[in-house]
Amino acid sequence: MYVGALELDLLLGEVGSIKQKRSVVRPVVAELKRRYAVSVAEAGHLDLHRRALIGVAAVAADPGHVTDVLDHCERLVAAHPEFQVLSARTRWLGPHDD
Repeated sequence: MYVGALELDLLLGEVGSIKQKRSVVRPVVAELKRRYAVSVAEAGHLDLHRRALIGVAAVAADPGHVTDVLDHCERLVAAHPEFQVLSARTRWLGPHDD
């Protein structure tokens, strides 16, 4: 079993409040869940209205599949004009990790 976790640090464009931020971030989180069957959550910068940290996790028997899914997720988020991806970090857990 391989587990991949993707952490996306985002800068949001024309957002003036936490409420506006949620209206921009929630649809993307829902789209990632629906399209790629991954676990997704807004996991950081919760009190900042122009920043968001989205965490994505995928599990599969093949590490190549996990890589493909997380790459697709990153591209989907980066394609949204409301977001600028400041950083993307991937972490792994595999069968040889204790």
